[in-house]
Amino acid sequence: MPAAFQVGDVRIGSGDLFLIAGPCVIETEEHAIRMAEIIKGVARSLEFPFIFKASYDKANRTSIRSFRGPGLKDGLRILKKIKDEIRIPVLTDVHETADVGKVAEVVDVLQIPAFLSRQTDLVVAAALSGRGVNIKKGQFVSPWDMRHAVEKCRDAGNTQVFLTERGASFGYNNLVVDMRSLAIMRKFAPVVFDATHSVQLPSAQSEGNGPAVSGGQPEFIPVLARAAVAAGADGIFVEVHDNPKEAKSDGANALESTKLRGLLKELQAIKRAMTEAHTTP
Repeated sequence: MPAAFQVGDVRIGSGDLFLIAGPCVIETEEHAIRMAEIIKGVARSLEFPFIFKASYDKANRTSIRSFRGPGLKDGLRILKKIKDEIRIPVLTDVHETADVGKVAEVVDVLQIPAFLSRQTDLVVAAALSGRGVNIKKGQFVSPWDMRHAVEKCRDAGNTQVFLTERGASFGYNNLVVDMRSLAIMRKFAPVVFDATHSVQLPSAQSEGNGPAVSGGQPEFIPVLARAAVAAGADGIFVEVHDNPKEAKSDGANALESTKLRGLLKELQAIKRAMTEAHTTP
């Protein structure tokens, strides 16, 4: 596997487990800052390396009436404030090549959304920014085909790339996770497991004339996260919210913030057990 690389104070691909976490979208400045502080407090108490994630624009929402976020200008201002004042590396997703330059001035990692994982111009633009690049595996892409996305980054001169598994489409309105994908993709780049989007039920609900929304099964977040760490994932991606029922995006599959500490302790225990098993005769 390629050499490890640094994102802020987080070492990716070094063998140490790390966390990417935050609300799905920036709802308000106050809320984003509060969530960053809460998650940082939990992660620091457990010495769990942490990258904050939140989106300034959710361009791939199911309904045109769904909340998308504050937009590029205000979103980047809030992310910069979180990075500078709370002193944590930040990650956000980009949907347009035109946004890449401005986003790269602020964030540590540019994320390519799953639906755009095969968009060559976007992947190359993110790579050319010189920032870390996280490519989420499309729900429609095989794990072995993600090698091509990694090669696009590396051919553009950027070796700071990792991949994220977030489930594969299984019929309509459902996702499944094949844990073999983590081992397959880890041959190309460090691999993160998205434990919250993997329990999403895409576009599964619509109430009357209201916007269509995705459902979820958050009770399975710990189950799949534990399995992913045991399968060798380098990092865990978790969307965390202090009140998922009131979240403006993906609340149905978010982890309630009060449950984060317990989950991370379980993941650390599994990681320690795996390490001990590999090093003890």
